[in-house]
Amino acid sequence: MLGILMCILSGAAMSVQGVFNTRLSEQTGLLESNFIVQAIALVLAAISLFWANGSFSGAMSVNKLYLTGGGVLAMVITITVMLGIKNLSPTVAISIILVSQLAAAALIDAFGLFDSEKMVFGIRKIIGLAVMIGGIILFSYKK
Repeated sequence: MLGILMCILSGAAMSVQGVFNTRLSEQTGLLESNFIVQAIALVLAAISLFWANGSFSGAMSVNKLYLTGGGVLAMVITITVMLGIKNLSPTVAISIILVSQLAAAALIDAFGLFDSEKMVFGIRKIIGLAVMIGGIILFSYKK
């Protein structure tokens, strides 16, 4: 149950953050707002280290893709979400993002990418994605 609640909180936070970042970028600029957002996240991450129970030494043995990829993708995600919301509505942008996330996660599972356990991606999941895409088209349809 905790996992479900955390996913609900994460999804809601991502949607609100996307709108907040987009509104900030309208006043400051895209890259400037990205810098501000990432800098605040860095400060909060540094403060959170007071409660940490891990070790940075483990980072040296991690695949370098995993070590650097998260930071690079954080910038890509922040900027592309802002551009998506700016050019679409928040609902349409986040809907497309969610389907894209689900499709990417399904490919990761289906092929066992990035040291993930390989899982079957059958016809029911393909139909589920198609229904979601149909929902986005229906939701976006304007008279």
